Amino acid sequence: MSPRGTVFRETMLGRVRLGDEERERPVRLDLAVRADVVMLPHRTTPARVTGRVRIAGRADDAEAVGELEISPLARRRIRYRISFVMEGRRVELDGWKSLSAARPLASMTVLPYTLHEDGERVGEGTLRFPLATGLLPFLASFRFPRAVDPAADRDLAPRWDGNQGRTEVWYTTLTDPLTGSGVWLHHELVAPTDGSGAYAHGWAAVFPEDGPVEHARFGPVPWTERGAGFAAEGIRARPGQLAGSAGPFTWSLTETPRSGPVHTFPRWSWRRPWLPASHMLPAARCHYSGTVRYGDNELRLDGAIGASARIYGHGNARRWAWLHADLGGGDVLEIVAAVSMRRGLDKLPPLVFLRLLRDGQTWPRRAERTAVGWAGFGRFRARLGLPEWRVTGRAGLRRIKVTVNQPPRRTLTLDYTDPDGSPAVCHNSETADALVSLERWWGTWREEATWRLSGTAHAEVGDR
Repeated sequence: MSPRGTVFRETMLGRVRLGDEERERPVRLDLAVRADVVMLPHRTTPARVTGRVRIAGRADDAEAVGELEISPLARRRIRYRISFVMEGRRVELDGWKSLSAARPLASMTVLPYTLHEDGERVGEGTLRFPLATGLLPFLASFRFPRAVDPAADRDLAPRWDGNQGRTEVWYTTLTDPLTGSGVWLHHELVAPTDGSGAYAHGWAAVFPEDGPVEHARFGPVPWTERGAGFAAEGIRARPGQLAGSAGPFTWSLTETPRSGPVHTFPRWSWRRPWLPASHMLPAARCHYSGTVRYGDNELRLDGAIGASARIYGHGNARRWAWLHADLGGGDVLEIVAAVSMRRGLDKLPPLVFLRLLRDGQTWPRRAERTAVGWAGFGRFRARLGLPEWRVTGRAGLRRIKVTVNQPPRRTLTLDYTDPDGSPAVCHNSETADALVSLERWWGTWREEATWRLSGTAHAEVGDR
């Protein structure tokens, strides 16, 4: 049995003095902290930090990342190192709470810190944990999930067993927090139904925040590789590594998992391919570093946020929509809504598979719940279209509404070919917008959380 980790959330408020400014600016940190072991006070526990840093008038970065050193007894300190973007520049917050037996409450709740840019001090300030409003949410946020297994080799290994009429996909999408650019790397294996031989192909695409989408295809080439992931003529999607070239594109990225796997479809459908297709993420959240070059442009990535996903099935759906939304603070929303090509199933409205990872837990608890519904509640519903599509649904005491917008100028249209030779078309945007509203029943529906993503949602709509 894998060991358990520790997850909790923390909010701190304070002020900062930047450079030569005379007045101090308000600061707010909303952090999600994750450790791979159970946090105990007598030992030093390293932990990863994600979240949002706001400095009035200067910064609002919902993709801040960093680390904590939690050592209340061994070293008598809790040290924070958090990297975030301020006015287009990468800045690091460095500070620690110095724990004192003489003043335990103050020392546990006060964080003096400095801000650095390229090693130079650019600001200093103090943050405080708001006991009156923050203590109960802080204590209620503690979770002890199974620790993340960084070895996702088994999920990246090819599933294809040599049968005809199969499609297998490895794809990666990410957002560069500095430039706002999106990246899409698509790797695909197709085994035609006519027995003409399996082949590999794919593409790379960059979605600049300002400017046209650019892409290039590679392949098709015969499929010969069988290993830990996808490999074909210099294109690789292996555990921890993505590299290759296509036309004017070259890329070399490292991938670091930051969370555990997510099965968008029922878990059993990945092990036993009885459904028309199955979809899963070896890690719901990853960080990417490296370079993507296209033409005369170069995108340098350092801790970009995204994920890789896997598809295995008989081909593309008749109609489909997909969303990967990193909501910040370690929370992720994954949606696949599709109409099957199978006779009978093709007459049904889109079946929705929705997984919301929040505070270390997954909602709904079973993936089937959103597709078929039970206990008197209908299944989740999708209204597919462009440039806007929607998903709504209820499970237990919660209901959700998701609205996705794919602006035409930020959407790339590409064609697919199924194993039986039939064509399909996808409309993909790695800089889409999304509004996610989550409500909970407390005698009446009350807002529990709302997320607004502007240019950082990854989305697609496909049709025939």
